[in-house]
Amino acid sequence: MKNYLLVLLIGLTALTGCSETGSKDSAAVNPNGGSGTGGSMARFTVAGDYLYVVNQNSLQVYDVHQSADPNSLSKVSLGFGVETIFPYKNHLFIGTQTGMYIMNLENPAKPQQTALYRHIYSCDPVVAQGNYAYVTLRSGTSCNTGPNRLEVVDISNLANPVQVNSISMTNPHGLGIDGNLLFVSEGDAGLKVFDATDPVKLKLIKSFDDIRSFDVIPNRSVLIVTGKDGIFQYRYDASQQLTLLSKLPVEN
Repeated sequence: MKNYLLVLLIGLTALTGCSETGSKDSAAVNPNGGSGTGGSMARFTVAGDYLYVVNQNSLQVYDVHQSADPNSLSKVSLGFGVETIFPYKNHLFIGTQTGMYIMNLENPAKPQQTALYRHIYSCDPVVAQGNYAYVTLRSGTSCNTGPNRLEVVDISNLANPVQVNSISMTNPHGLGIDGNLLFVSEGDAGLKVFDATDPVKLKLIKSFDDIRSFDVIPNRSVLIVTGKDGIFQYRYDASQQLTLLSKLPVEN
């Protein structure tokens, strides 16, 4: 049963990566392997023959070359409050309630810490594109009473990430970026879209107050939104309009 669930999780992750609409600058760690684009709130990711899973205080690595017989390889302690994992350019960006770990995958079986970007105690999803990472910090029951903001972090030097901008938000959750568009989930407060043409000086384009969103996955004009009302798929373009393509409602 455990093997079946593992194969299912890997398959779901890989589906996005196999899409013809995948971004040329996607989150895939290994563009030649079986990795995919996951949401910023994900707790696992696949890169090539490896599965990386985070729990409350560690990163676990599995060899899934033979998916029916996964092999546990290593475990990296990361303190407490580990929440999310996002793969980008041979690195893992791991969000915790006290900071963001950047782990290199030069040896994919044993990830090594490149840097730790610290911030105030708060929930912390993260995505990256080019020389910048985008981090949302929010308050909440499990995240104390921290700030509600979007931070822009310069990662041109991965060993020394530096915050270069901070934008006040209502209650930001997951986020995703595709080219010049940055999508930020605001929970019950809706969905915000930013112009990231200048990756540091983000400009708010539009707020969709009626789209209750928990996380987003943008991928070349197709946006997947998860939230209290279900899973929705939208098409977006240069006009910054969202056109509903499909929905999978859920019962509250």
